[in-house]
Amino acid sequence: MTIYPNITETKNLIKEIVSIPSPSGNTSKVISFIEEKLNELNVKSYRNRKGGLIATIPGKNNEEHRMLTAHVDTLGAMVKEVKSNGRLRLDLIGGFTYNSVEGEYCEIETASGNIFTGTILLHQTSVHVYKNAGDVKRNQENMEVRIDAKVENADDVRALGIEVGDFVSFDPRVEITNNGFIKSRHLDDKASVAMLLQLIKRIKAENIVLPYTTHFLISNNEEIGYGGNSNITPETVEYLAVDMGAMGDGQSTDEYTVSICVKDASGPYHYGLRKNLAKLAMDNNIGYKLDIYPYYGSDASAAIRAGHDIVHGLIGPGIDSSHAFERTHEDSLINTEELLYHYVQSALVKRG
Repeated sequence: MTIYPNITETKNLIKEIVSIPSPSGNTSKVISFIEEKLNELNVKSYRNRKGGLIATIPGKNNEEHRMLTAHVDTLGAMVKEVKSNGRLRLDLIGGFTYNSVEGEYCEIETASGNIFTGTILLHQTSVHVYKNAGDVKRNQENMEVRIDAKVENADDVRALGIEVGDFVSFDPRVEITNNGFIKSRHLDDKASVAMLLQLIKRIKAENIVLPYTTHFLISNNEEIGYGGNSNITPETVEYLAVDMGAMGDGQSTDEYTVSICVKDASGPYHYGLRKNLAKLAMDNNIGYKLDIYPYYGSDASAAIRAGHDIVHGLIGPGIDSSHAFERTHEDSLINTEELLYHYVQSALVKRG
């Protein structure tokens, strides 16, 4: 008999997904991977015009729907300039700082599909040459990609097929520790994508008939602000984004519980849904924390901004060092999976 949550299976699935490069704007490979996983579960899905993936599980009530989302796009970069020294200047995709990727291995994918490896470095890296290397600003002007190829000038680089607009993805450096931690780039939000797949697998394995028709949207443009703002059926009443809980000074979120967001930069999330989620956690002995993320937006807030008349909420595992080299613990994954499991079987928020 299969036991859920199967945390080893979840962590291994996260490892697979974070290892597929998918910066916003170049997500077809990872969407194909998720599509195949859904096919294995005999769950039909389709791609929207933006390239996201939508799967639907019919429920008893087909007049009122739910939608759950997680995004598979990640932070990344594009080639901004092929420099005269044979290196590449970058333009960032998503909200993060250059210092968070300094020294990171990366891949450059050309328009023809060829892959070249490289390293993101400060131009003035060598302390034997640049006296003030430690004081130089980490910004677009000073950061560059050193390509793992024999190139000495821009013509050499272009001869490889590398050009402005090529996508650059970061090595996730994923590692699962023996004491329950998983650390990697792009746990935001591929950890949540894995958990939605595990939830769908559990629904199918246990032959659960959901109370409401439920849609699962794997969005692919969240990091640039508009991932989950479309393809929401008119019948959809509740919309739950599953995304990371951000940790730091003044935050209550940790790496061991599920975080329930009460407010982010877009404003408060739906009060009734938030209270329902907290009650489900309490009733089922699920560890949770309520929190506010001051510099944060989600697929759910994008949907609200797009004008959809929905009840919106946000939950997710606690992630340390968001938009850098991230980490969470299996306890947080377990608590998030359990809250999702009970949520999709619960009643909708009452109107009024």
